[in-house]
Amino acid sequence: MILTVTLNAALDITYRTASLVPRSSHRVSEVSERPGGKGVNVARVLSGLGHETVATGFLGGRTGDDVRQLLARLSPRTVDAFVGIAGTTRRTLAVADEKSGDTTQFNEPGPVVSAAEWGTFTATYERLLDGAQAVALCGSLPPGLHVGAYAELVRLARTAGVSVLLDTSGEPLRRGVAARPDIVKPNADELAALTGSREPARAGRDARRRGARSVIASLGPDGILATTPDGSWRARPPAAARGNPTGAGDSAVAGLLSALAEGMAWPDRLRRAVALSMATVLAPAAGEFDAAAYEEVLPRVTVETVA
Repeated sequence: MILTVTLNAALDITYRTASLVPRSSHRVSEVSERPGGKGVNVARVLSGLGHETVATGFLGGRTGDDVRQLLARLSPRTVDAFVGIAGTTRRTLAVADEKSGDTTQFNEPGPVVSAAEWGTFTATYERLLDGAQAVALCGSLPPGLHVGAYAELVRLARTAGVSVLLDTSGEPLRRGVAARPDIVKPNADELAALTGSREPARAGRDARRRGARSVIASLGPDGILATTPDGSWRARPPAAARGNPTGAGDSAVAGLLSALAEGMAWPDRLRRAVALSMATVLAPAAGEFDAAAYEEVLPRVTVETVA
């Protein structure tokens, strides 16, 4: 079983419009709603790959109820282990411009989480770690949680002997790296903010010195750069993809974790991560991947050793 944690889950709403023009009125041609938040997206992709997956975190209010119902309908193989809270789960809005192919994103901050609710969650998390092959800690922290929350969860996973991947940013990433996660997956900007270096290879080595065992840097359309104890690799997609990038990084996380659970070597893990990321950009909504595109892209992803 692979466990995913989404402390700031969301209801993802996607609007499609012919052309997005500032300071004007728009007709929306299509609306879709999906259960969201980075860890939820990871869980849905893992389930789509055939892995037993448990999703936990916080959900509350009517929006939280909508997320639960959509998760049960759209990802029936994902076990819902979310902790209820008094606040209301946030929404995110993506506006897809059909003319340009670009997407504009609006993210609400999320509900305030109390100390008591955090205590209930950590007890649930420790119970769920028993039997987990790996855990993904993903996304932003909702208001009310201390910036060391992910570091605390990393330490609990390490104590339980469970491989842990951390995908967050800012101070929660800095604190989390110091707790020595097995994998961190920042994008280029997040990695630069963590290390002070804009050169991904150097920044990856520095992040390892700070505590991360392996660093998988997402470079957007240029693929990913992996810095690990076993070596360094660069994985590139066969071509740039135009579409909705929401959830592409989450699909990469799912690819890394599924390949880890299956015992794949690093080059194959990276190849799967890049192919899934590209297939997600080509999918119509966040948290999904185009299965046909994934199968077509996978053998064309290039992986090269970095000295």
